[in-house]
Amino acid sequence: MKTGTATLPLHGGRAPAWLFQRMVRLSRALATVVADEYGTLEFLTRLSDPFWFQALGCVLGFDWHSSGLTTTTCGALKEALRADSEELGLVVAGGKGATSRKTPQEIEAQAPEFGLDAAELARASRLAAKVDNAGVQDGYQLYHHTFIFDAEGNWCVVQQGMNDATGFARRYHWLSRGLEDFVSEPHAAVCGEPFGPTLNLVAVEGDENRAATADLARTPPEDVLHHLQQAQGDLHLPARHDTDLADVNPRRLRTVLLSTYEAQAADFEALLALPGVGAKSLRALALLAELVHGAPPSWRDPARYSFAHGGKDGHPYPVDRATYDRSIGILEQAIRHAEIGQPERLAAFRRLQQIVADDS
Repeated sequence: MKTGTATLPLHGGRAPAWLFQRMVRLSRALATVVADEYGTLEFLTRLSDPFWFQALGCVLGFDWHSSGLTTTTCGALKEALRADSEELGLVVAGGKGATSRKTPQEIEAQAPEFGLDAAELARASRLAAKVDNAGVQDGYQLYHHTFIFDAEGNWCVVQQGMNDATGFARRYHWLSRGLEDFVSEPHAAVCGEPFGPTLNLVAVEGDENRAATADLARTPPEDVLHHLQQAQGDLHLPARHDTDLADVNPRRLRTVLLSTYEAQAADFEALLALPGVGAKSLRALALLAELVHGAPPSWRDPARYSFAHGGKDGHPYPVDRATYDRSIGILEQAIRHAEIGQPERLAAFRRLQQIVADDS
């Protein structure tokens, strides 16, 4: 399931070599202890928790509210587990920029070592990225994608998008456990603040729109354009949303419809997975589905929770103390038993104690 998002300010620069080397050592020790004590699925579950992941980045020593925490923490984990992936049963694939596009190849290279279906894992990686880039149109363009899986085929995704207009980044977390449908409300917990209108094509209330969109994609283009011409005399799209009428322009739609009609995608998930079908194509088809079939898409931003553990003022809900304490306990136990140098261990404890003090 998709477990959450975190919205962070963009920061430039990079971690100095002396810090990154220590982050690698500490993250290797933490991953080893958590996997040994609780199992690799629990480690993936913790990474998919936005608050725990943020705390992990703080413990490793990175800026607590920087967008760089995501890329650097994932990079440290990847480097830390590179040599021990077979022994621990954990693999980290992907990364930032061009490295993110190599994720499927990295999965295909390592999954067979555990007897796993590499194609299925690669498909999950692509779909998670496609949902957050095109299925949820919130103004953030993905530039970081990390896919982590274990020897049992469980996986999680930590990916991040950039919004140039606001200067913020938004982080998206996914977890395979409990995932039933990539395109119908895959969220279990989402955190972050919305910055503008969001076309959410994976909202549960958008089931009819998704079905109508997939149906239009399989319909001969001329038939669809005929419906649009009939509707243009009575075109009433919601003024409260950031709707561009160019999205339903017949000339532009003809190109979109030709490619989707040839593909004959069975459903919305198959349509989403098609190469070349991106945010603009899906947006046009979703708006057309509203015009032709009266099935409106959802404009609800999935980033509706402030923190995965609640807020001290009761918003969006009171702090979940049991989950909060369990997150802290796992990190504390991992650090306590980790085979790392004493200075790094003590520094990590101080950082973790400060996190607890700040949030108590």
